[in-house]
Amino acid sequence: MKNRRTFVMTIAAALMALAVVVAPVLADELLGFVTKVDVENKKLTVVEKGSDKEVEITTKDDTEVVTGKGSSKIDLAKLSKGVTKAVDAGKKGTLAKIIHEDKVASKIFVGKKAVEKSE
Repeated sequence: MKNRRTFVMTIAAALMALAVVVAPVLADELLGFVTKVDVENKKLTVVEKGSDKEVEITTKDDTEVVTGKGSSKIDLAKLSKGVTKAVDAGKKGTLAKIIHEDKVASKIFVGKKAVEKSE
């Protein structure tokens, strides 16, 4: 009897550990170009790489931004300036890889170096 209980508890613990490990993996990744930044509504418009599909991503105050220089909390005004600069230079926008769940960003890799490091 004791063996069966131990077995069931071991299986339950293993399933729980698997759920904890798999949950973060379920977040979606979006690779593309940030073309617009709405600072007031905390939203980014991203054009997916390889298509012309626009996706609107919402950010939170604790969204982390990773650049080639390091990571910090999101500063939408600064990101907006970078996007404007890229568009004015004739580019689609700023290259970014966005980790999100239900179109709410948790982590944003901005720039070619940061995107390459994240892979």
